Amino acid sequence: MQRTVFLSILLVICGCNGKSEVTSPNLSKGDATENGTETTPRPVAMGDTFPPVTILPTPAGKAEFADVTDTCRIDFVHTDGQGGSRYIVQTVAAGLATFDYDGDGFVDIYFLNGAPNPGSKYDVPPRNALYRNNGDWTFTDVTEEARVGDTGYGLGIVTGDYDNDGDQDIYLNNFGPNVMYRNNGDGTFTDVTKETGTQCDKVGAGAAMLDIDADGDLDLYVANYVDFTYETNVVDKIGDVEFSSGPQSYDPTPDVLFRNNGDGTFTDISRESGISAVAGPGMGIVASDYDDDGDVDLFVCGDYAANFLFQNDGTGKFKEVALLSGTAYDSGGNANGSMGVDVGDFNRDGRFDFYMTTFSGELSTLYENIGGGMFQDMSKPSGSGSSTLPHVKWGTTFADFDNDSDEDIFVACGHFWVNARNVDDRTAVRVPNAYLENDGKGRFADVSNRSGSGMAILESSKGAAFDDLDNDGDLDIVILNVNAPPTVMRNDLNSAAGSVQISLVGKQSNRDGVGAKILLETTEGNQQAEVRRGRGYQSSYGDRVHFGLGAAKIKRILIRWPNGNEEIFESPPSGRFLQIIEGGECTELNPSQTK
Repeated sequence: MQRTVFLSILLVICGCNGKSEVTSPNLSKGDATENGTETTPRPVAMGDTFPPVTILPTPAGKAEFADVTDTCRIDFVHTDGQGGSRYIVQTVAAGLATFDYDGDGFVDIYFLNGAPNPGSKYDVPPRNALYRNNGDWTFTDVTEEARVGDTGYGLGIVTGDYDNDGDQDIYLNNFGPNVMYRNNGDGTFTDVTKETGTQCDKVGAGAAMLDIDADGDLDLYVANYVDFTYETNVVDKIGDVEFSSGPQSYDPTPDVLFRNNGDGTFTDISRESGISAVAGPGMGIVASDYDDDGDVDLFVCGDYAANFLFQNDGTGKFKEVALLSGTAYDSGGNANGSMGVDVGDFNRDGRFDFYMTTFSGELSTLYENIGGGMFQDMSKPSGSGSSTLPHVKWGTTFADFDNDSDEDIFVACGHFWVNARNVDDRTAVRVPNAYLENDGKGRFADVSNRSGSGMAILESSKGAAFDDLDNDGDLDIVILNVNAPPTVMRNDLNSAAGSVQISLVGKQSNRDGVGAKILLETTEGNQQAEVRRGRGYQSSYGDRVHFGLGAAKIKRILIRWPNGNEEIFESPPSGRFLQIIEGGECTELNPSQTK
């Protein structure tokens, strides 16, 4: 389909032509059962599927993602609440989290779920689900015993140790009341939303925990999408086919910033911090010290609106500088359908860059940090977006999947319009995801069709999380698929290339060193990363910071802690898992050894 035709259709779908109509909540044609109610969640309830993908043999030494979903004993099935994707909240579901909730050294999985939309009902109410990693590529559903089976409409999530007691807590950013779960340290959680003062009741999006003022505890940033209720639902039509309208049909909602008071409570400082001075349809977010001035800043994706880049002055007050920095729009001045975002140093020049996923017909945007607080759009020169251009792109990351010392890109893809191929025959609802390999010179090639059976899966994929689930030194992948089971992919990398994963323990800084910058000096050059909580598409992952080393050896590790203190560790241990404690200790860590 020609681009001009596609764009005109896109304007219709997004409600930009003035022909949107407000309708009462009900099920669209083809989604109702007897008496107009949906009685059970269907594993697949969305329109069309992309042609099958032919998987070629994986070259030696490259990442190979094996589909292990059917053998890992995860029986979770996501639902968007049904209703034919006529409600905007269905289009932005949902993220997930990978984190070690019980401190046993194995990374566990928490899936967000939807809730019934008007006219739909379920024999068993949908709920979120927590799966404990058994360490043998099987998982056990511990939702009930852990007490984290929220039945709200889940959109975004972040995990982090807000109370500095050594375990990971959970914050859910929902459509409707949000939830803060405190980890009790015994395998159970307690809902402390009211006690902590972190209530929100909007249409949620991404969330992040970060130390905005370097006072040693984690604050909470909560992104919001649009001012939507079922009663104000707006529907667009192409012929007789109905679609949910885009964010332009609704007013944006300001985001919220909660300051951690250090006593288990939070204070809403959105106004005094400068965050609420602007409002947009927020989606994925990530915190990063992009200007390398020692404090943490925030990037917030805007869905068909300008992105926000909040620059921290060091005291927890922020100035929005996206337009000045070159990150508000793409190189053509377009406000994209921005979805997910991550931070990395893709060209190893010592500056942190942003990679942002986008809507169909748009290049995912690679914002290269050129210094001085400025960025340039390198999407076309880098080749980082061309192969996924036709699809809607969501979860993403910068990560070294083949351990060759440069950061690759993974992109989760999938549409949310029923019969998407009738709108644009280049894409579909269920499409393949994409793995983009870095050539070490800052250019990317799509090698998905020679990277394992997991890359042949066709689903409408949204949130994606990336962690070493089996502690073998390479990164595995978990993907939340809308109205379907998830995808779990084991990385069967067969390579002599080395890697290291680093966990931090703060003493003066927050307990997990969130916001710390880690610099590796190796025999083959330098690498850098940050400790983050909340990233990608409304998800949370990567608590252990992973570096691929190739054939390099680490000469020394430099840590800049969130409070500004710097430490250098000469000739650190050569193990694959290291723990660095603020104040001067770097030791080899057995992953099953608790902190």
